[in-house]
Amino acid sequence: MGVTPALLPAQIELTEELLPAVARVVGLVLLSGAVTTLLAAVYRWYARTRIPDGVAVLVGISAVALYLNSTKALSSVIGGGTELLTVEDAVFNVATLLLAAGAALVGRQSGDRLGGSVLLLLGQRQIDTEVSTIVRTVGRMTTVTLPEAVEDMEGYDPVPAETKAKFAGETLVFPRRQTVEELEDRVEERIKSDYGVGRVDVDLDEAGEVTYFAVGSRQAGIGPTLPPETVAVAVHADPAFAASAGDVVQVYRATAEEVERVASAEVRGVAEDVVTLAVDAAEADALDGETRYRLVTMPVEPRTDREFASLLRSAEETMGVVTVVEGSSLVGVPIGALDVAVVAIRPTDAPVEAIPSRDRTLAPGETVFAVGRPALLRRLEATAGEAAVPAASTTD
Repeated sequence: MGVTPALLPAQIELTEELLPAVARVVGLVLLSGAVTTLLAAVYRWYARTRIPDGVAVLVGISAVALYLNSTKALSSVIGGGTELLTVEDAVFNVATLLLAAGAALVGRQSGDRLGGSVLLLLGQRQIDTEVSTIVRTVGRMTTVTLPEAVEDMEGYDPVPAETKAKFAGETLVFPRRQTVEELEDRVEERIKSDYGVGRVDVDLDEAGEVTYFAVGSRQAGIGPTLPPETVAVAVHADPAFAASAGDVVQVYRATAEEVERVASAEVRGVAEDVVTLAVDAAEADALDGETRYRLVTMPVEPRTDREFASLLRSAEETMGVVTVVEGSSLVGVPIGALDVAVVAIRPTDAPVEAIPSRDRTLAPGETVFAVGRPALLRRLEATAGEAAVPAASTTD
C-alpha cells in the first residue's frame, strides 16, 4: 500500500520536532541519575549508611528543575518573549520530572553500591591511618561491652556487689563516629545516671574495647581532704558546745601545775568524747591516746585548704600524690606539659612548693600533688613509677 505524498511533509515536520524533545528528556533523566549516583556514593562513604529515598529524589529532580528554569529564563531574555508556558511545555516538564524521579531512585541504588565498594577498598585503611582517634565501628551504632569483673577505684568507697552485677557484662549502645575521649565520657555518664554510681574510671582503645574499668561510690575517709604535711589524730577531749567538723580549735593539756597549749588543729569528727583532729605533722607526736584534752574553739576565719577540699569532694577531679622515681620519663619534664594540674611539689631536701611555675621541671625523688580525673592520675602514677627504657644504640 503506498504512502500518500501529501502526508510526508507533516510527518517529517513532526519527526524533526519530536527527536530533539526526546533527546532533551533522555539527557535530563541521565543528569538526574548521575547527580543522585554521585551523592549516594559520597553519602555512603561519609555516613556509612544508605541515603534516604526522599533526599535522593529531591536532589535528582532539583537538578532537572534548575536546568528547565534556567533554559526558560534565558530564552525569554534572549528572545525577548514574555509568553506563559504552553500546554506542550507543561506536559514536557511534568513528564521529564517524573522520569527524573525514577532515575534518581535508580541512581541511589547504583551510588550506594559504588560507595560501599569504595569503602571496602579505601575506607578502613583511611580510618586506621588518618583518623585514628575516631572509634572504629560497624553499622549505624557504636557498642561498648563492659567486662564481667568490675574493679574498685582506689581512694573511694566500694560500690555494692549487687549494683555491680546490674551492669557487669552489659552492652551499651551509643551513636557512631565519636572519638575515644567522647565515648569514654558517654560511658561514664551512662553508668552514673542509670545505676547511681558516684565515680567511674574507664579506658577504651580505638576499636571501642574496654581496657580498664573501675567504679567507686565516694571518696573514702578524710585522707584525700588533708593538706600536705597534715595528719589526722583521734584523741579524748571535751569539745566545746556545738563544736562540729570544720571548727578551728586550740588543744590544751591540763596538769596539776598548769594548763599547757599543745597544738592548733581543725575538728574533723566528733563521737561522744572522741574527737578526730587534723594537725600539723610536726605537732602530732605531742598528742597521745591516754590524755584527756580540752578544746577551745577559735573565731571563724577563711580556710583556703578547707574550701578547696570541699570543692574537690563534689568535683569530677580528685587529688593524687605520686613520687618520681630515678630514671622515670617524667624526670626533666615541665609540669606545664602534664595532663593534670600540679598544686604542690615536695622536693627531697626542701619545703613544699605550693602552686609551682609551669616551667618548673621534675627531679627524681620529688613528690607531686596533682589534681585531675582518676584516669589521668592513674596514668601519671604509672609513668612516675616506671623507669624509662633507654633507646637502643646503633653502630655504623
